[in-house]
Formats: sequence, structure tokens, C-alpha cells
Amino acid sequence: MSEKVLEGRIALVTGASRGIGAATALALAAAGAHVVLTARTAKGLEDVENAIFDAGGSATIAPLNLTETDSIARLGTAIGERWPALDILVLNAAMLGQLGAVPAIDPKELAQVLTLNVSAQAALIAAFDPMLRKSAHGRVIGLTSSVARKPRAYWGMYGASKAAFESLLLSYGDEMEQISKVRTAIVDPGATRTAMRHKAYPGEDPNSVKEPSVVAVRIVALLAEDFVTGHFERVD
Repeated sequence: MSEKVLEGRIALVTGASRGIGAATALALAAAGAHVVLTARTAKGLEDVENAIFDAGGSATIAPLNLTETDSIARLGTAIGERWPALDILVLNAAMLGQLGAVPAIDPKELAQVLTLNVSAQAALIAAFDPMLRKSAHGRVIGLTSSVARKPRAYWGMYGASKAAFESLLLSYGDEMEQISKVRTAIVDPGATRTAMRHKAYPGEDPNSVKEPSVVAVRIVALLAEDFVTGHFERVD
């Protein structure tokens, strides 16, 4: 596989300031894509941008709180004014929330989790749908969790949000399949060394699980190999 398999493509990665999002942004840039990085933390985005530049890649940062859905529409407008199409959208940003029994779920926290993990994702798809349709190979990859498909005790809030997200993205893929070149895929990164993983498993040895770069490499390979819409895979 050529090093620059994504040469000339424009990619947007959410949650790109750390973890899987940052690693994916770095891998996409290494493969030749110009990467737009979004996350709440400007400093983290700047660090990732500098790492991309140091490696000879190109990137643009766009600090953004995805729970402010009006700002997503503004981002879509700004990116649309700069580039004619969006080739790759990686929906990575998500919130874990407090793990606990379903009867103990705090309605306010549930609303926050659903806002980021579902509502913001719908807003991102809506904002970038026109640009994705203009691409000759518009691709959307959503990051999920095993609890979306296999419910687990005390993971009900996060699992429900990810199940809803999967349904949302796969429905969009079905809608696009016959009328555009847009294709969607779901990737379950499995056990990965991230801040979210540490929050969920505070006693776990971080060195016992894979680094985010392993997931990032697979995402780039998936984009290079291409996929049918609705594709699902787990990275072990």
C-alpha cells in the first residue's frame, strides 16, 4: 500500500485532541490527507497539529464544543467555504458518563451523554452531508463500543447512546447508498489505551491494552481498501 493512499483528500476528525482521535488524525495526515481537527481543547489540538506538521503533513484546527450544536452548523459553513467537498468524516468524539445501574441514572447526565453521543452526531452528519455528497468517495466512519450491541450491567447509559448512534449512522448510509457515493462504516476499537478506558477501568494496567495508533492504522487501511456501506469491524 502506497504511503500516500489518501493524497489530496480532505478529512475531518472529531475528538482529535487525544486518544484514538489524535492518532487517527496523525495517520490520515501521514497517508496524505489534509486533516481538520476538532475538539474542545485548543491546546491538545495544537499539539496534534504540530506533530502533523513536524511529520510533513497538513492540518487545520477548529476548536469546538460539539454539545453546542449551532456551532456545528457554523463549522460546516466555514469548511464548505474553504473546500468544495469533504472526503472523510471520522465521528470519534464521545462521552462515557457515570457507570452505574439503570435505576440510578441521573437524567441530567443522561441528557448530556445523549447530546454529545447522538444529537451532536446527527448535527455533524447534517452539516457535512452536502460536502460528503460532492466527494467522489465520501466516507463516514463512526467509532462505537461493544456495549452498543451486547448490553452489559452498569453500562446502560453509554451503551444506549452508542446503540442509538450506530442506528443513526447506518440509517444514513442506507439513505445514501442508492443516491450518492457516500458510504458509512462502524468501527469498534476494542480495549484501547485512552482516557475514557482509564476512567472505566481505573485499576487496569494501561500497558495491557493496545495503543490508539493500532486503531488509527486500521481506520486508514479501511479507507484505502474501501468498504461497502454498513461495514462493521472490531479492532482486536
